[in-house]
Amino acid sequence: MPAITADTLTLPRLHEPGLETTERTVKSITSGPRGYEGEGFPVVRAFAGVSSADLDPFIHMDQMGEVEYEPGEPKGTSWHPHRGFETVTYMIDGRFQHQDSTGGGGLIENGATQWMTAGAGILHIETPPAELVESGGLFHGIQLWVNLPASDKFLAPKYQNLEGAGLALLASPDGGALIRVIAGEIDGHAGPGSTHTPITFAHATIEPGASVSVPWRSDFNSLVYVLSGRGSVGPERRPIHQGQLAVLDSTDRSHPESITIAADDSQDSHRPAMEVLLLGGRPIREPVVAYGPFVMNTRQQLIEALEDYQAGRLGQIPPDALMPHTANR
Repeated sequence: MPAITADTLTLPRLHEPGLETTERTVKSITSGPRGYEGEGFPVVRAFAGVSSADLDPFIHMDQMGEVEYEPGEPKGTSWHPHRGFETVTYMIDGRFQHQDSTGGGGLIENGATQWMTAGAGILHIETPPAELVESGGLFHGIQLWVNLPASDKFLAPKYQNLEGAGLALLASPDGGALIRVIAGEIDGHAGPGSTHTPITFAHATIEPGASVSVPWRSDFNSLVYVLSGRGSVGPERRPIHQGQLAVLDSTDRSHPESITIAADDSQDSHRPAMEVLLLGGRPIREPVVAYGPFVMNTRQQLIEALEDYQAGRLGQIPPDALMPHTANR
């Protein structure tokens, strides 16, 4: 179960959609392929096959797990660079350690989020703590890449640790859905994440047979990703299930808008409710040239990023560097 839960009957409620509110329609639904990241942990490539114009300002997203590791199996990433965007790691279940070349870092666990602005350049590592490697256990999270506009590509790097207890928690009008606002705002309730690019990032749990209509900014794009379970999305009630991404489209931006998701009456036995991410942001609409861990505006900037990394100008691995732990066998 997600680490951050609450009694929806005691939470602030979303306002009921007004008669003038229009629901965003479904433009596409895609299924993310499975692969491996870092030292070999399983991921779902959530944005695969979706046009960059529909994703803007987002670049990339992996669902990490959900997996129950045996002792010795948990894996992470080794030290690597980033430039030109922000990385967001949201741990739904389990634990990850983070350390970066600016001194930022800590343990990300049980509903917490690390928000790292790579900006001009940074080195970092994300890896399971030694005790998790030794014992095994549940691991489930999200890594999201948020683009920065050209004017912010070379900002000084920054690290934010957003504890799960600090998230804004909301309920649907009937209490059938719990919404955790991590960044941005929903219906006037703001999450703790400080973002350079205006976005909304939220996690909703929708009980079997329940539905929720979430107010949405007319200048934001809108994405719904299913972490687990199955249901439908949009006024068309398009079926959607775990590992699928829905891109929604606006039909009339002159009226208030909402995104509607409904959970099927029956769900997976190990996840009794439907779990979804709600993502949206103001499109940057600038050229994107990406290569590995660098997201820039021109090919020349990519070349410079590689040269700066090779010359050590993106930071240095600290003397007390965290390193991936290998289980004793």
